[in-house]
Amino acid sequence: MAEIPRLNNMIRALEEGRVPVATFSPPTVDSAVAFSTAAYDAVIFESEHNPFDMYVLRDCLQYMLNRRQIVEGGTIVPAVTPMVRVPVNGADMSQWIAKQVLDIGAYGIVFPRVSTVEQAYNAVSACRYPRPKGAPNDEPEGQRGDNPVHAARYWGITQQEYYQKADVWPLNPQGEVLVIIQCEQVQGIDNLPRILEEVKGIGGVLIGEGDLSQNLGVPRQYDHPVVVEAMTAIRRICAEHNVACGHPHVSARNAEKVLGEGYRFVLAAPERTFAGLEACRKLAVTE
Repeated sequence: MAEIPRLNNMIRALEEGRVPVATFSPPTVDSAVAFSTAAYDAVIFESEHNPFDMYVLRDCLQYMLNRRQIVEGGTIVPAVTPMVRVPVNGADMSQWIAKQVLDIGAYGIVFPRVSTVEQAYNAVSACRYPRPKGAPNDEPEGQRGDNPVHAARYWGITQQEYYQKADVWPLNPQGEVLVIIQCEQVQGIDNLPRILEEVKGIGGVLIGEGDLSQNLGVPRQYDHPVVVEAMTAIRRICAEHNVACGHPHVSARNAEKVLGEGYRFVLAAPERTFAGLEACRKLAVTE
């Protein structure tokens, strides 16, 4: 059988030294259809601030598959990699949500508000199958329950092949599961060096500007010196530990600045425009 290609576009881009571009999306079928043929590397279905519904998420993942791309590419792998931001905070220490999201075929999870070594360990552990003590890369200890049927089908590989691929990258270089933790609190910044030193398997750190600015007492004042200083510290710590740091709010206005600062992955949301409405309003103005 031919070698299975890299399935996760975010991981592929990071391995190639490129900056992957993703976006948050509400978990709706219409959004899944729209993003399935977009030029993003990944779409992250946002279930932290939207209702968490496994049936809807499952439908979203299915609608990410485009028949034309499957025929032309000869693979069932979505052109845009689907991931999920789960609703639980790191302090909740929940694992069942990660299990269910991965079981429907998601290629990665964004964990909000991870601020301690224990919370980071729990996040990675929830995304790994158990393995024998003493086996290569046996830490963090896997806690994911075994039911690969639907995920293997979605990935287009056998269950045994899925076991080989369904591990966290870069701890397992063959892994296709990307674990991203969000640094959104001062406590998280203080603990970030230990987190990245002691917890292997974290594929990226996404700065949570909104929560972080709240914690710093300047809500959504992203240009405030104290917020800029905190984000710079996160970026520096990630660079020191060779872990990709991501920026959550990139637009045409700040893209050059963000990329110049050294962020290694970005979330760039599409901007709504109403060109037709604006043109009509201008033309309809009467003296």
